[in-house]
Amino acid sequence: MSKNEGSSLIKRDATQRRNPDRRILRTRNRLGNALIALIQEKPIDEVTVQEVLDRASVGRSTFYLHYRDKDDLFLSELEEGLEMWTTTLSRKRENSRRVAPVAEFFAHVADAKKLYRALVDCGRGIARRLKEVAGASLVQREVDARSRALAGNLLSLLKWWLDRGAKESPHAMDELFHRMVWKGVL
Repeated sequence: MSKNEGSSLIKRDATQRRNPDRRILRTRNRLGNALIALIQEKPIDEVTVQEVLDRASVGRSTFYLHYRDKDDLFLSELEEGLEMWTTTLSRKRENSRRVAPVAEFFAHVADAKKLYRALVDCGRGIARRLKEVAGASLVQREVDARSRALAGNLLSLLKWWLDRGAKESPHAMDELFHRMVWKGVL
């Protein structure tokens, strides 16, 4: 291979990373949309990869070219959504003192209440466990508020971990989350 051929391969590879093939984007969008639609119908634990494939009209081997499993697809969708929300104001070059696109986010959630319910469901498990651990020291209103805040912060912590390349082990992240929970940071 000549020097020019090697140089053009490197340039082509860098371009492909910046601008994924439209077919790849279309496939990923179809899979993501299928998963989101299904978790609006039933809990994510009950959704199967086969249901996602059927809804998206995508083959099993194609799915596994893009994702390890259903959870990988879900995390990819969450990451993409969080990235979109966190960069909205900068992309719009908005000239205001807003630090987050709260109005846009609330409008989106109002349109996607079932998806919101699916995300809040993880707060229910936290609420049950919080009540078990803290016992009678917390009133129900405080359990409800804390569990929802913790569920949201857990998603934010997940994004932080993924953005940094998942350098810490899952066990280390568990310890970090719980140190923040019990020291009152969250």
